[in-house]
Amino acid sequence: MTTPWGEAELSRFPEDPRDRLRAWDASDAYLLRHLAEEGVPLTGSVVVVGDRWGALVTALAEHRPTQITDSFLSQEATRANLARAGVEPGAVRLLTTQDPPPERVDVLLVRVPKSLALLEDQLLRLAPAVHAGTLIVGTGMVKEIHTSTLQLFERILGPTRTSLARQKARLIFCTPDPALERPANPWPYSYALPDGTGAVSGRTVVNHAGVFCADRLDIGTRFFLRHLPGPGADRVVDLGCGNGVVGTAVALADPSAEVLFVDESFQAVASAEATYKANGVPGHAEFRVGDGLAGVAPGSVDLVLNNPPFHSHQATTDATAWRMFTGAKRALRPGGELWVIGNRHLGYHVKLRRLFGNSELVASDPKFVVLRAVKKD
Repeated sequence: MTTPWGEAELSRFPEDPRDRLRAWDASDAYLLRHLAEEGVPLTGSVVVVGDRWGALVTALAEHRPTQITDSFLSQEATRANLARAGVEPGAVRLLTTQDPPPERVDVLLVRVPKSLALLEDQLLRLAPAVHAGTLIVGTGMVKEIHTSTLQLFERILGPTRTSLARQKARLIFCTPDPALERPANPWPYSYALPDGTGAVSGRTVVNHAGVFCADRLDIGTRFFLRHLPGPGADRVVDLGCGNGVVGTAVALADPSAEVLFVDESFQAVASAEATYKANGVPGHAEFRVGDGLAGVAPGSVDLVLNNPPFHSHQATTDATAWRMFTGAKRALRPGGELWVIGNRHLGYHVKLRRLFGNSELVASDPKFVVLRAVKKD
């Protein structure tokens, strides 16, 4: 990526030479160009929210910014990109969305996330640190910035306007109003699960902002909950756990099972832990933010339950599902099972047969399939 501060060689994480998706887009370039052309003083506490692969903080590293992200993969990509650029360790402070935000923010740069709820939560958490002199600039692709996006900035921080579009990207300019009466933060959000969802029927689910379908149980998970395997697995992984409702259902049905909740989203793992604890589940559970099953010992798992995502931000891709399936095969013991829920059209049975040599249809409806693959050796 060419920036006013020089060339930056950037990659996503994990690095894959076959991946044609860039680690930056036109909205990153637009924001950096604006900061340079307008001579924006990047002094004091510079905070960058939602920097997807570290493009912004890598370019601005000399100003010692703080990055706040919900994504473990984005954070790892940032570390790699900073090292590649020769940035000294500690020059960029890396925080997650679950960490306490900085106490003062002089420059706030926001890469608009896909989730409006996550944007709301982050702006509300940062608002007390913003003052009358804070410079606030947001950026995103035109298709990502809606009237509701601008209304959030306006309602939480102050008067807001947008720039003209360039290369299908747009900037958001917000003038902070310290006298603004801000709404209370509605996150995390809790509700009781409906009947007909197996062991978790009527139980509490807790969702932090940004978790998929945070205000209701999505229909795919509802279908999965009705067709989970019975008790008997000693070590179970809820892979891509989201709010943890699937792993919690397993733990409630079989208190002797040890359940590992894994997700690359810090918000998701916090939700899973809150859901598990809210229901007073007996037994042992572990909660881990990471790159799928990368940190799990080979042959150490009896059962993996998975509802893989098929989007990476705005891009549609099956790369994440494939990595989850291969990670599951490595982690499973011989005879261990991977259970997958997915949309019919995604054709996961083809991938499972290629990888495991088998794939069984457990249940289906017009929209979803539940598949089972067994590790043979």
